[in-house]
Amino acid sequence: MGWGTRAGVALGVVLALTGGYLVADAADVVPGLLTTEPLPPEPAPFPDAPGAVAAPPLVAGLPVLDDAAPVPAAGTVQELTDALVADQRLGPRVGALVLDATTGEVLGEAGAGTGHVPASTIKVLTAAAALTSPGPRTTLVTRAVLEGQDTVVLVGGGDMMLAAGAGDPTAVNGRAGLADLAAQVSEELRLTGRTTVTLRLDDTYFTGPAVNPSVFPGNVPAGYIAPVAALAVDIARLEDEEYARRAEDPALAAAQAFATALGEQGITVEGDPVRAPAPDDGRVVGEVESAPLGDVVDYLLQHSDNTITEVVGRVVALDAGLPGSAEGATQAVRAAVERLGVDLTGAVLADCSGLGDGSSLTPRQLADVVRLLADAGHPQLRTAAVGLPVAGLSGTLDDRFLDNAGRGVVRAKTGSLPNVTSLAGTVVTADDRLLVFALMTDAVPDGGTYGARIILDDFVGTLAECGCTG
Repeated sequence: MGWGTRAGVALGVVLALTGGYLVADAADVVPGLLTTEPLPPEPAPFPDAPGAVAAPPLVAGLPVLDDAAPVPAAGTVQELTDALVADQRLGPRVGALVLDATTGEVLGEAGAGTGHVPASTIKVLTAAAALTSPGPRTTLVTRAVLEGQDTVVLVGGGDMMLAAGAGDPTAVNGRAGLADLAAQVSEELRLTGRTTVTLRLDDTYFTGPAVNPSVFPGNVPAGYIAPVAALAVDIARLEDEEYARRAEDPALAAAQAFATALGEQGITVEGDPVRAPAPDDGRVVGEVESAPLGDVVDYLLQHSDNTITEVVGRVVALDAGLPGSAEGATQAVRAAVERLGVDLTGAVLADCSGLGDGSSLTPRQLADVVRLLADAGHPQLRTAAVGLPVAGLSGTLDDRFLDNAGRGVVRAKTGSLPNVTSLAGTVVTADDRLLVFALMTDAVPDGGTYGARIILDDFVGTLAECGCTG
């Protein structure tokens, strides 16, 4: 067979095979592009979604309770209160008051008009004052101002919760970051080709002693409080612990951290930061904002943070036109709480956090403030009622009420000092009635404060499981 014949036979075989494959393809026997199936129908049009709209703002709230829920019998609650104050393990000075949150009716009381050392329960007064004025949406701003052509002034605005690096929009401590501020400044500087600056620090926002004179000096190196400053990184902590050592000069330490952040952005800082006021005609080249004050108040209540409480007190003072000092803070907080209708006759506010010596409040005064926080007629204060630690779940109550009927239904501010144990907040009874309580002991026998804490918790737990309506 010649070459042409063989080629023709081969071509015929190929065509036959190809034709057979195409037939098989069309019949969907083998994979391919052909088919004898009818065309699929046109797809339905993509459904139109309604236009996106902004969600309503989130607001702090408490469980909705029925105002018609039974009120515990006053006689029964009074018997429980009498038994509490008679417990010798609490010492000779015990004050207690239990109110119906809705009506204000006194259900049980003992020594409710006697002044006691409040310890950290005094923080509810600072919280109420701050949420009243300047208000929960206020933020504290840290700015960078350009003086001349090559001097940057870091201006503190009261934020002692700065992050050394980037800010975290979901955090309270660390919402604003010095790295973010440095990035803004470097971008502005590069527009004119400058990459070398000197750094100044303006920390004149607050005045007076950095630590309230009523505070025992040893509490500073122990980490219970830091010197109050116009700005600081991580509340001036030098270690990642709740009660860590604090920077002796928080503002200057923050300025040094800012210089490092500028260096990471390619901006060289000549020399060390030094203090100098920002010029009136300086140009703002960067700014970062703290978490809203409502969130800061929540933080100070949850953590019982003394430093941040003192900062917030000074912010209240400045908003009231008073000096941003320790003295101005206590004056402003007291005035704000009195404007809310609380009678503070005889009360003494030595500081805003309760760490200092000399403060005095009655259970009645403390309970009246807590009742305001939970009052729907004062919606600006509700964030503090919600922000109180929850028994057995959060904050300074996370390890308390664990085997107690109050777990999850008690929200309260704790107070602890040597020989002092106090607790003030709200409790929902078994009948869904909201009660307000203030319990204060300031002569607990040596070594008995932990036991006193358990006794107070048990009392509130009994209120929680109380169906005592008759």
